[in-house]
Amino acid sequence: MSRGISNTLILLLSGVLFWAPGSLLAGSIYSYVDRHGVTHFTNCPSDFPDNMATYHDTGMIHSPVIKKAAMDYGLDPALIRAIIQAESGGNPHAVSSKGALGLMQLMPNTARELDVKNPLDPASNIRGGVKYLRSMIDRFGGDLLLALAAYNAGPGTIERYNGLPPYPETVQYVKKVLIYWRNYKKSLPPHPH
Repeated sequence: MSRGISNTLILLLSGVLFWAPGSLLAGSIYSYVDRHGVTHFTNCPSDFPDNMATYHDTGMIHSPVIKKAAMDYGLDPALIRAIIQAESGGNPHAVSSKGALGLMQLMPNTARELDVKNPLDPASNIRGGVKYLRSMIDRFGGDLLLALAAYNAGPGTIERYNGLPPYPETVQYVKKVLIYWRNYKKSLPPHPH
């Protein structure tokens, strides 16, 4: 990684790790659609049945699927929630202008490589996205910052620049994920190691 980019990244991230807006956790409204197609709303996600696959929320996402996928791949569920929030805002039907799909915004080719049959299915999308993140962490020697940048800009971009690319979108993405992650860690039970 070039010295200028690494120094800039260190300065950006040091600000992220010690500052995070408290408003990210305030005033959340949760919703889910039951098997009869009825949408339910509450400000308390514990009101929902335990077997619900996903809960959509403007500020936080609660899901047994996230917990299971994170545990299966040795990751923190709060980190997965942070990526979902940064990628799709918790919208399982999100489609980006570049064609990325679902909660974790999987590109169609990536979804096929991960054997995700329906990228708009929340459970499949989450499992695929978590598997992909794990592969990026492993590919970049456990460097989470590079893995997050690769999740956003693609692993080839990270390798081409031999580190974080000088893309403002990618730098902002990494920063945003770290802010969400920090806030979610405060609001969730500790992650078992």
